[in-house]
Amino acid sequence: MAAGIAAGHFFPEFGKQLSPVSNIFIRMIKSIIAPLLFATLVVGIAGSGSAKAMGRIGLKSIIYFEIVTTAALFLGLGAVNLIRPGAGLSLEKAAVDPNLPQAKASLSSILEHTFPSSIFDAMAKGEVLQMVVFCFLFGTACTMLGAKAEPVVRFLQSLADIMFEYTKYVMYLAPFGVGAAMAAVVGSKGIGVLIGLGKLILTLYGALLVFVVCVLGAVIVICKIPLKRFVHWVRDPYVLAFSTASSEAALPMALENMEKFGVPRHIVSFVLPTGYSFNLDGTTLYLSLASVFVAQAAGVNLSFADQIMMMLTLMLTSKGVAAVPRASLVILAGTLSTFHLPMEGIALLLGVDTLMDMARTSVNLLGNCLASAVVARWEGYDLKAPEAVES
Repeated sequence: MAAGIAAGHFFPEFGKQLSPVSNIFIRMIKSIIAPLLFATLVVGIAGSGSAKAMGRIGLKSIIYFEIVTTAALFLGLGAVNLIRPGAGLSLEKAAVDPNLPQAKASLSSILEHTFPSSIFDAMAKGEVLQMVVFCFLFGTACTMLGAKAEPVVRFLQSLADIMFEYTKYVMYLAPFGVGAAMAAVVGSKGIGVLIGLGKLILTLYGALLVFVVCVLGAVIVICKIPLKRFVHWVRDPYVLAFSTASSEAALPMALENMEKFGVPRHIVSFVLPTGYSFNLDGTTLYLSLASVFVAQAAGVNLSFADQIMMMLTLMLTSKGVAAVPRASLVILAGTLSTFHLPMEGIALLLGVDTLMDMARTSVNLLGNCLASAVVARWEGYDLKAPEAVES
């Protein structure tokens, strides 16, 4: 990032010529969207939708996930509209095809467009919402068929594992994409563009702090979670998630520590992994903030109805975010494509995404640990530490 800024500032013409490198990285990210969403969503629904898993604990978990992630989405939406960190950045709109239809439409046409006529057509066009609807129905069908659908589910689990690995390979290009993106942005727009990005970082960190204190803090008070002991056991996995920018890296420690905290094994082993797909609080807040930020930077005035539709889309698509560093760029790319916003916005965000990814990933981990404790309390457990731990 520093090298890209320096190259763009001192050698602006050279910096502009590096834009193809960042464009290649963006294209590689876009290639992940369809197979990753299809595999992760179907496997998640089919796996957690069995008769046993989708019992009382599963239902309570999903209700809690939806309430908290919705709060995160609208908090991000409120922060980006209040502070407007993208205003004045003059992001080019050239990446948008002028022949594409605009996102504004009637409610009936939006509902009609939500359902795909062909899943392959939806994948080819990057229609993320249509893919999500198909995946939900497909996953439900797999659940109802039970053993007959196991070969398909196993195949999709393998596909999901492959796409996670594929995503890691693409992320190996991130340092080059970051440097090239910053060099191209600074070279073409000047060093002053970093002021706007700094404003975005502060907006995100501030919004996440408000979310942790107000939303998660309220949950702790309402559900009577032992705060001091909770902080003690969640501290180490939280720091690990922040430093690696990967909540997946902190999962084994989080599972162990939350069981020591007092959450029964059958609850923590279900809620934590499920939350990694359905309860990404920090990521959902970031996605709502980043999507509107790109619109502001591009000078696109999204109406309140457009922003609500974007939030509804993100409520679904954010459930398929891979637990690897910077994978939220995959969902952001799909959202920008769906609402015909310039993909250059990803290049703008890419240079400082690592700083933002550390914050949102650690909040994801914190939210999932709290979710396991809340469900345990909802099930009537008092969250006292197991005797072996106390002794």
